[in-house]
Amino acid sequence: MTLSAPAAATPLASAPRPAAPPGRPSRHNRRRARTAWLFLLPFAALFMCLYLAPIGYTLFESLYEQQRSGLGLTEPTTSFAGLGNYLTALGDEAFRGSLLRVLLIGAVQVPVMLGLALGLALLLDARQTLFKRFFRLAYFLPYALPGVIGAIMWSFLVAPRLSPISAAADSLGLHLDLTSDGMLAPVIGNMLTWGWTGYNMLIIYAALQAIPAELSEAARMDGCSAFAIAWRIKVPMVRPALVLTTVFSIIGTAQLYNEPAILHNVAPNLSSDYTPISAAYAAVNSGDFNYAATQSVILALLTLVLSFGFLKFVQRRGAAL
Repeated sequence: MTLSAPAAATPLASAPRPAAPPGRPSRHNRRRARTAWLFLLPFAALFMCLYLAPIGYTLFESLYEQQRSGLGLTEPTTSFAGLGNYLTALGDEAFRGSLLRVLLIGAVQVPVMLGLALGLALLLDARQTLFKRFFRLAYFLPYALPGVIGAIMWSFLVAPRLSPISAAADSLGLHLDLTSDGMLAPVIGNMLTWGWTGYNMLIIYAALQAIPAELSEAARMDGCSAFAIAWRIKVPMVRPALVLTTVFSIIGTAQLYNEPAILHNVAPNLSSDYTPISAAYAAVNSGDFNYAATQSVILALLTLVLSFGFLKFVQRRGAAL
């Protein structure tokens, strides 16, 4: 009777590696996560210090107020005001007027500017357009100039005694004062349109360049005119770029400051609180930092509501189409 040899034992090297317990990341994944956080740490630190911390400090300052006793010669005392500063700001007729003024300027200027930017971008994207590089640079040049330089230039063009526009109107028997109360908003809107149309045009033009040329060629073979191709193919496909430029324009209009501040040198009737940021700056100059923080928070909330409200409106319209 012969006995068979026992089966060879399985080598330990070929044994399968035990899997990590369910719900617990492996050692390799934990090391990758630590590496990712190490690269994100500089950005997170800068984001906390330069963005979140100033916002938190502004919110904190807006909840307090300074009070002076007697003749105001002693050091002011700081006390908790709660929402008192917000009620005061919303009841301030001058501050509410600055908010309404910016809203009216944006409601007219932003659609006009984006319409011009879209038209210029479509012209540059057309096949028969000559000197595309020259016109692209010429349209973008106003944005390349610093905003303060552009505002100074326009202040000379609208100054009562220096304006060539007013001089041309006088030669026709018309009295045109571009610094009057009724003309200040159109002049500021014109300054914004001149300075930012080229910037928005480049964003829309870049989106037009991403549209496949086959779509336009197929539509042209089907007998579509250039206007039909632009309106029915190109404009719908650059809709995300139009939404982006609109949001940027809403935020930029809410931060309007340079143009009124420079224009005040030739238009003394332009008040120091013409825009919300100007009103907050005036409060800072008067030493009322808490009230300036309150005005800044209100302006930030209004900008947030307008920009996100526009995005929600566009998303709903897009889902309904």
